[in-house]
Amino acid sequence: MGRQTNESLGYGCAYTPLVMLRAAGYDPYRVLPLTDSHDQAGLHLHDNLCPHVKKILDRAMGNDLPVLAGMIFMNSCDAMRRLPDAWRKVREGDRTVLVDLPVIADESAVRFFAGELRRLAGVLGEWSGSPVSDDRVKECIQEHNRLADTLSGLASKVNAGAYKGGRNTLQKAYAVAATKPLPEAIRYAEDVLSSGLKEKLSGSLPAVFLFGNILPDTEAFALFEASGARIVDEDLCTGSRLIQPVRIEDGEDLYTGLSRAILGRISCARTFNHARPGEIAQTVVERARACDAKGVIFHTAKFCDPYLARLPSIRETLRKEGIPILVLEGDCTTRSIGQHRTRIEAFIEMLG
Repeated sequence: MGRQTNESLGYGCAYTPLVMLRAAGYDPYRVLPLTDSHDQAGLHLHDNLCPHVKKILDRAMGNDLPVLAGMIFMNSCDAMRRLPDAWRKVREGDRTVLVDLPVIADESAVRFFAGELRRLAGVLGEWSGSPVSDDRVKECIQEHNRLADTLSGLASKVNAGAYKGGRNTLQKAYAVAATKPLPEAIRYAEDVLSSGLKEKLSGSLPAVFLFGNILPDTEAFALFEASGARIVDEDLCTGSRLIQPVRIEDGEDLYTGLSRAILGRISCARTFNHARPGEIAQTVVERARACDAKGVIFHTAKFCDPYLARLPSIRETLRKEGIPILVLEGDCTTRSIGQHRTRIEAFIEMLG
């Protein structure tokens, strides 16, 4: 078993291979874009850049972070690729590593990413002073899947309206899973699953499917509910997409299987299926139909090129299917989502 360092490693992307960080003896800590630090990222990053990335840098510059043994960056988009450069400038002594992430998920991409995971294992072994063993990775996968399955069970109950105010509770559980040591996150999720308020929400509220990228603040979900929306399912990288199970076939090479599991999970807009260019739009339709949603709310961080580039196709596909859509853009603050309240209320009233 790998040496337990009792230290945290920071990360900022849902594609980060958390099981490997844990196998090296570290506790993954997601640097969520929630901070009271002053806006200083503009000194190093362009104003018209993803606020998710800028808020992460604001936390680094404002010392609004726990003690971190290092930062893991995923090359998931152009904005996130710029972040490690700026991070090293403002926190010169920090250990950092950038992992390349393919935008497709075919066999060549799986092989490439498996190589990146092996490289990451080597870096983490150097940092911790102990090699990352295959046995330890497998142990961490089992524990990770226990958390993923618990969160999935909780999400199913919340989506079904079995918990009054459950969407806020679920989002808090996701935040705990993203920032706390694994045993604590498992205990928290299991406790919530077993002791939640089992009170049905009013079925008369219009059912809405929510998708996009960054929306970590529980107050945002309270606003949706206060505006009359019943979120019956969501697809967010700070939500259900964050902790996905890792399933590896018996006899498959460990790193190849881990690569396939990560690349084959529910993807965000930065991933492209060249065999089905419009896959993301069709997936939104399928998810909305599956949960009997009357409408779709699309929430994205401002200046998010991957999502904004896919928006016309998504909007047109939903229009053809007769599914209304409300598009919201935010800057990762509660203030920005609050400014949309009137629009949300009008959209829900239209769904009737």
